[in-house]
Amino acid sequence: MGQQETFTTSLPSAVRDGIAASLAGVDAELARRYPGDPGTRQPVHTVYVPADLYTAGTVRDWGDQALAALDEHAPDAAALAAVLGIQDDLAEPVYARMRAKLTREPIEDLRIDFEDGYGPRPDAEEDAAAARAASLVAAAVADGTAPPYIGIRMKCMEAAVRDRGIRTLDIFLTGLTDAGGLPGGLVLTLPKVTYAEQVTAMVRLCEAFERAHGLAAGRIGFEIQIETTQAILGPDGRATVARMIDAAEGRATGLHYGTFDYSASCGVSAAHQSMDHPVADHAKAVMQVAAAGTGIRLSDGSTNVLPVGSSEQVHEAWRLHHRLVRRSLARAYYQGWDMHPGHLPTRYAAVYGFYREGLPQAAARLAAYVDRAGGAGGAIADEPATAKALSGYLLRGLDCGAVDGAEVERLTGLGRAALNTLSGRTPATS
Repeated sequence: MGQQETFTTSLPSAVRDGIAASLAGVDAELARRYPGDPGTRQPVHTVYVPADLYTAGTVRDWGDQALAALDEHAPDAAALAAVLGIQDDLAEPVYARMRAKLTREPIEDLRIDFEDGYGPRPDAEEDAAAARAASLVAAAVADGTAPPYIGIRMKCMEAAVRDRGIRTLDIFLTGLTDAGGLPGGLVLTLPKVTYAEQVTAMVRLCEAFERAHGLAAGRIGFEIQIETTQAILGPDGRATVARMIDAAEGRATGLHYGTFDYSASCGVSAAHQSMDHPVADHAKAVMQVAAAGTGIRLSDGSTNVLPVGSSEQVHEAWRLHHRLVRRSLARAYYQGWDMHPGHLPTRYAAVYGFYREGLPQAAARLAAYVDRAGGAGGAIADEPATAKALSGYLLRGLDCGAVDGAEVERLTGLGRAALNTLSGRTPATS
């Protein structure tokens, strides 16, 4: 080996040390506020079921109803492709994987709803429903029939329903704890947030419950539902959602857009309330920028057009839902709400089509990036940030079942561990 070349510099080490000291606070703040993606699986959807309708058989019932809808209205791949416009080479693999998913794991994330879907009830009735929900969830987790993520949407922190919401949350969490502990996939949703102080109040509730049961600090997280104009823009003209993220003190796991409440609060007439309305796009763009780099996931809302009735009506509703889901995916909203079993076929058709049609190009670009990083030439000069996005794209496809590890490895030369590293995930959290 040759002698290492030396270079002449002009700045003493004290200058570098002084700059490091002056930026130490900024370094710490960046690490605290922007830790990056948590590296865990993100569900492709959240299914909402009113608390009084949730049963031990809900997950399987939704899968069976979705399969029955396919049998009646799109009994094979060609039929579904004709309805949704799926390209010929994707029709068979998308259809087969979709049916397998509906058989194996029809729901990835389920929220037992004690808010709008449940409404006001006598206290004794809601108490019993909260306790029943805890018992059913604990049993489902124990016997392996629970979806990967499950929890409740409580009532909001507004004065009229605050005490009721707190009591329902307490009964539910206490029931789970008494039945064996909080499940790893527990998700709580705080709706209709208007002020950051309401998020702080939720943090204090979580802290109090953790202390009462000797749980680790930070064990309980929650989603913030963005469905009021005050959650996007405060009276001082500042973006409120960023304040809410800060007020969550690291406990916020997601920002979920509420299509109809938000649209109504903007004065949009009922006929035009939709996930693709300009007011929705503005709100979600603010959410997206505020959440970027924080590790908080985004979820789009839902459509209220249900795929029921004649085949013509079902097909029309399916086309709408499929288009909206595809639109969300292209805008980096990788999760959304589903309100009816008939939405599951088009949720998975859209998601699986999105990942399968992009697989060859994403795999080729990632393989070229790795080759170039290793010293080989290549026609694509992607940046490390793009390689991170490409590997994250492939991992999302793997997580939901759109693609298989073997085909990804064949196309990229990379196993799951290598994809984890490129995307910033770690084996422990993937």
